Amino acid sequence: MSEQQKFDPNDLGAGKGGIYLDNNATTMIDPKVVEAMMPYFTTYYGNASSQHGFGVPVEKAIKKAREQVADLIGAEYPDEIIFTSCASESDNTALWTALWTQKNKDEIVTSKLEHPAIVDTCSFLEARGVKIRYLHANNYGDLDSNEFASLLNDRTALASIMWANNETGNVYDVPSLAQIAADKGVLFHSDAVQAVGKIPVDVKSTQVRMLSFSGHKIHAPKGIGVLYVRRGTRFLPYLHGGHQERGRRAGTENVPYIVGLGVACELAKSHLDELHTRVKALRDKLEQGIVATIPEVIVMGDKGHRTPNTLNVGFKFVEGEAILLMLNEYGIAASSGSACSSDSLEPSHVMQAMNIPFSAAHGTIRFSLSRFTTEAEIDRTLEVLPGIIERLRQLSPYWNQGKPQLKHVDHVFDPDSQERRA
Repeated sequence: MSEQQKFDPNDLGAGKGGIYLDNNATTMIDPKVVEAMMPYFTTYYGNASSQHGFGVPVEKAIKKAREQVADLIGAEYPDEIIFTSCASESDNTALWTALWTQKNKDEIVTSKLEHPAIVDTCSFLEARGVKIRYLHANNYGDLDSNEFASLLNDRTALASIMWANNETGNVYDVPSLAQIAADKGVLFHSDAVQAVGKIPVDVKSTQVRMLSFSGHKIHAPKGIGVLYVRRGTRFLPYLHGGHQERGRRAGTENVPYIVGLGVACELAKSHLDELHTRVKALRDKLEQGIVATIPEVIVMGDKGHRTPNTLNVGFKFVEGEAILLMLNEYGIAASSGSACSSDSLEPSHVMQAMNIPFSAAHGTIRFSLSRFTTEAEIDRTLEVLPGIIERLRQLSPYWNQGKPQLKHVDHVFDPDSQERRA
């Protein structure tokens, strides 16, 4: 397919020419996961709470899945795993239970880099009297552990810092931050949606008390999530009305999805080495190809501490939404930010938290790969992307004959030209 040959959006889908580079938004369900799920729709459909012959095998399947999840994240005990509907529910549960179970503790420490499941919930709580203390980020999206320590006090109910950022791929030193919190007697929670299955996570070797992640980011179905709660952590359920999950999360278990998640976790662990070799090499090839063929670009985030599948690039003097629309014409799917907020025309809250000016924040594109991404797909993306950026820049008032039109465009951001914040 030449660069001029456009893609029919009606042909989107695996095996039909589409190139999916938006795996931080969601992933294709692994066929092995689907295969494992199917019997629990039609053959093993009993209620796990039932003691008869239809319920017992279902209960055993949930137990196995719980063990598979615990193994992936390094939980010491399988009963520390609570199945939820999604990571957003898990995040909400962690925030609320920390406030409910600790008398005279009404403050939360977090960062504005967090997923909307944390940021928006904290805004909701703040409007109702909870004090939210925000940790600042520098222009590379890094966090300062000394500032983190300074924000903790006797009234802090919970510190919640993500393990990896969904937009930049930045990986944070959660074990160190959790230890700082523990030393000050503060519970620590991490939204690990973008970390689990991409980098090694071993909660038992840390002071992380609660951790959230979601199935659909690791090739399991949408609608299933996990909240890890370490033994000994005070806990009150977010949902009431049933005894499921040892009384910690009411509602009849979604057995096919739980089984699917268990298998997905087992597969994710077996593919970790591949992500850090083959997939990372493809990500690096994409990054190097973009930098070599397209002028005036910025690789966002901390390039030395990223998940192996994520690349966020700022294309100066163009709009990210326009880039996505033109990529889509060639059947290439990427993102301009978090999938939970990318329908907004406002700049990404992560880019804003990194103090990237409005115009530059609008030109960022996130490419996120998976173990199903091929080298041919990266080559095709590099084939069409330079032409897309060139055509869009021809429409920009800031661009003229292959160069910036203005000598001094202060609002177009380049982190290497500014002093890094502490």
